[in-house]
Parts: sequence; structure tokens; C-alpha cells
Amino acid sequence: MPERNQYSLAGKRVWVAGHRGLVGSAIQRRLQSENCEVMTAPRQRLDLRDPAQVDLWMREVHPHAVFVAAAKVGGIHANDTRPGEFLYDNLMIEANVIDAARRHRVEKLVFLGSSCIYPRMAPQPIPETALLTGPLESTNQWYAIAKIAGLMLCQAYRRQHGCDFVSVMPTNLYGPGDNFDLQNSHVIPALLAKFHTAKVSGSPTVSVWGSGRAQREFLHVDDAADGIVFAMKQYSDEPPINLGTGQEIPIADLAELTGEIVGYRGRITFDTSRPDGTPRKVVDTSRLRGLGWQARISLRDGLKETYAWYAENHDSARQGALAHH
Repeated sequence: MPERNQYSLAGKRVWVAGHRGLVGSAIQRRLQSENCEVMTAPRQRLDLRDPAQVDLWMREVHPHAVFVAAAKVGGIHANDTRPGEFLYDNLMIEANVIDAARRHRVEKLVFLGSSCIYPRMAPQPIPETALLTGPLESTNQWYAIAKIAGLMLCQAYRRQHGCDFVSVMPTNLYGPGDNFDLQNSHVIPALLAKFHTAKVSGSPTVSVWGSGRAQREFLHVDDAADGIVFAMKQYSDEPPINLGTGQEIPIADLAELTGEIVGYRGRITFDTSRPDGTPRKVVDTSRLRGLGWQARISLRDGLKETYAWYAENHDSARQGALAHH
């Protein structure tokens, strides 16, 4: 059983690093019911890649608790074509925030990793113990290596300095406020945008990347935020802890469900010249479930809500190019 500790956020100053991203903004929403003071820094004021700026910010606001939700993120294409940025920016962001948290004696820190840190051919569902047991998926290895380094830094500071720093590994996330730019987005926003465009233009077919056979697990971002806040309050241990639904769906079925929700009536084809990525990816959530947490939002309900948001905001959503999530 994972270690449990009760950490109360009531009356605390809580810094959400990366508050404008998909996860950061969801954490902010979730914290409204925690009776704490949420601190955020606009990007023009604080470049998280600059250690001096991060140190100064930390000295000024002196947070009790920190969520490290800031990262440079993107889909297969973005990871594959900009490896230097994905490695350098993520290494700098996490190292600066985690180290400043140690020096300024932050009481509790939650670092957000990603399920893509696990080996490409990890056992399924993926247990936390699979970390570093095999080669990574080549299309996102730069991002994965950076995230693994952040996780190890939390473990090292925990071991060397007694810092209560923990790492949470969310599975694939989606929800309102996602990045819908087709070149850089993940699978759900890409599918919603594609089907919406096809419906509006009356296109007879929609082409989906890959064979459609790859299996994926998807977690609504509001569920993720709830699980992340739960980990802040209840989890204190060195190993990372997985966050997901424990359920998976083939991409072909996801495409069909997305088409149905969008109201697209045409044919779906699969472009097998495009990569599938990892063949199957679902995380083992038994440790977090053992502490008493599980996801609540069904994929169908979550997709409906995300599509409604996109339909209302899609002009600005399309332009929401790669951001520090």
C-alpha cells in the first residue's frame, strides 16, 4: 500500500505553475473549494526556464504548496520535429521550480509527469514499477526523458533533504481548453476538430492517423485535477503514482464515438502511413484506488462537454498553438 499522509490546503498559499494550461487551469478550478489562496504568475512576468526569475518569484510569494503543471507539451508531430525544445524547456522548467521549492522550504510539492514516461512495450496495465525497464517510444522520448528527470529530482530531494515532494503520472488527458491545433494536438482534440470541419464542409470522408487498432486510455482534465489535489492531500511516498481511469478504447472506436457526438455522417478511413505510436497504453491505477480515489466522468460525457466547448470557442482554440501547459 502506498504511504498516506494528511496534508491540509486550508489557509495555505498554493502556487500553480503552468496555470494557463489544460491541467493547470483545471487544478485552479478544483482548488476553489479548498479554502486556500491560489498564486499564479503570468508568463510575461515569470519565465520558468530562468532560474533567477523563479527564485525571485518564490522569495516574494513564499508558497506553502506547489503544483508543477507547467510543461511544453504536444502530440507525435510536435515531439518528433522539435526534440531540442521539448528536452531543454522541460528540463529547465522542472529543475528551476523543484530546486527553488527545496531552497524556500515549500511544505509539499506535486510534480506532474506523464504516462508516456513508461517503456514502449511496458506490461499492460502499466504499473509504476515499469519505469526505466525498457526503451521509450521513440516519437516522444525527448519529452519522456525530461519528465523522468523531474520525477527523479523529486525522489532525490526527498531522499537527501527530506522534502515532501511527490510525482503523479496522469494518462492521456482531454477536456475544455485543450489545444486543437491539428499539427500539434493530441488525439481527442485532433479528432474533434477534424470531424467538426468535415461536418461543416460536408466532406464525405474523414481520415484518421494510423491503423485505428492502437488502444488508449483517456482521463477528463477535471477528474485529473481532482486526483492531483487528492494526491497533494493524501499521498507521500517516493515512487510516482499513476492517475487514470484504468479503461481503454481502440482509436477506431474513439473515432466512431467522436463522429457520433459531433454529428458527422460520412465515412471514416485510416491512414496507415501515419504512425500509431505505442500499441497499447493503459495505466494500473490500483495504488491510487487503494488510497480511495477514482475517476468519475465517463468518456462519452467528457467528449460531449469538450465538443460543446470547442464548437463555441473553436476559432480561438485552433489558434491556441503550442503553449507551456
